[in-house]
Amino acid sequence: MEPVRRKALVDAALRVIGDHGSLAVTMSDIARQAGVSAALAHHYFGSKEQLLIETIRSLLRQLRDDTVAALKAARTPRERLSAVIRVSFHADQFAPETIAAWLAFYAEAQRSEETRRFLVIYARRLRSNLLADLKALLPADAAERIAEGAAAMIDGLYIRQSLKSAPIGIEASIALTEDYVNALLVSASPSFQRREDVRRTDEGARPRLQPPHPALRATFSPRGEGKTRPNHPKDK
Repeated sequence: MEPVRRKALVDAALRVIGDHGSLAVTMSDIARQAGVSAALAHHYFGSKEQLLIETIRSLLRQLRDDTVAALKAARTPRERLSAVIRVSFHADQFAPETIAAWLAFYAEAQRSEETRRFLVIYARRLRSNLLADLKALLPADAAERIAEGAAAMIDGLYIRQSLKSAPIGIEASIALTEDYVNALLVSASPSFQRREDVRRTDEGARPRLQPPHPALRATFSPRGEGKTRPNHPKDK
């Protein structure tokens, strides 16, 4: 019974924080959402701060477990990259209340060293997961640059999603991130495009990368260095 009640309190904390958009919630608010007494909530976690830390841990565990499962199902480095990107926008993680909770935790990290430590763990895991397979496709310096950019793009899309006036869906977020990664992969290693052509031809697919998402267009300098920028009226 204890694990069930602890999970119910963690889930309730996530919902309440998401609804409030901050960590300025009480143990009573969380207990009421979970359908238990505040005294029982204190019994299981001791304090609101400990419950909030467990809520961050729960988010990170779920993200880690989903990532491990997705990576096991992928066959190639490029497929593993796509798996990491897709998991980052999993419906559970990209739900409005979860995004609001993530942002509240980032704000709290300015004051709480323990909260900051957990968010640093998240950032390092994301970068490591991206970098491991990028290094199988590119030189180390290019791989590191793309990993940093892709991680920043994922985080940025979470922030945009929180601006409810200009939301962007899960599939569109995945497509934007994939387009960014594809454009820089081809720019950094023209042979990557040729390998993709061969793979798609062998699989009976059309021998080219998917066209970029309308919100992102890849342009290349004469030296082959890739840049990405949004569509501009002068391009039309």
